[in-house]
Amino acid sequence: MAWKRMPPLLLLAWLSASVCSARDRTDLLNVCMDAKHHKTKPGPEDKLHGQCTPWRKNACCSASTSQELHRDTSLLYNFNWDHCGKMEPACKRHFIQDTCLYECSPNLGPWIQEVNQSWRRERFLNVPLCKEDCESWWEACRTSYTCKSDWHKGWNWTSGSNKCPAGAVCRTFESYFPTPAALCEDLWSHSYQASQYSRGSGRCIQMWFEPAQGNPNEEVARFYALAMLLGPCSMGLGLSCSAWL
Repeated sequence: MAWKRMPPLLLLAWLSASVCSARDRTDLLNVCMDAKHHKTKPGPEDKLHGQCTPWRKNACCSASTSQELHRDTSLLYNFNWDHCGKMEPACKRHFIQDTCLYECSPNLGPWIQEVNQSWRRERFLNVPLCKEDCESWWEACRTSYTCKSDWHKGWNWTSGSNKCPAGAVCRTFESYFPTPAALCEDLWSHSYQASQYSRGSGRCIQMWFEPAQGNPNEEVARFYALAMLLGPCSMGLGLSCSAWL
């Protein structure tokens, strides 16, 4: 077979390209999603607003996007956090931070997938969110109210912003999301995966970080991008990558 005559590194690249993924294997680091408000390429944004400021040195969002997403009913998506009464401020802070990560982070390449939606061509899927971030989000929101467990779909948009669908009952977050993992994984149709790794491990994405200490998600993205590249080594193909690298 032709692959038997390939040099080892060329063979590895060929096998890696054969593994199913929406993104080119060379396009996993320092990238922006193809979505409604994202920039085409990440870069400095000195005037990022509020909770989005950790991404000032390198961002996929603009200053205007960062300002708008802090509003209660943002014009970015006309999404109303207060669809079941006033959301607790601590809970809303987590949702704003979640939106900052979604709009601004250039470190989500390993999890970007193509989608066929009118408002975006790509999304991220199963991003490993650090254990503490998931737990603190759930703890802050457990007593606020919502009427749905999957916020990606099923809303009544006839008024121009999201309303609870007919028959949906407003209950506490804890009723719809009984565990931190349920909140992080179900809320946005598995955009996140509740990781068992802790912040600072280099194995999970942090929604919160101190910019003065650098962006820890850069290391995490590199780790998972390399794991994807070296995937064939653990796919039963009899390849020993350590001998090649």
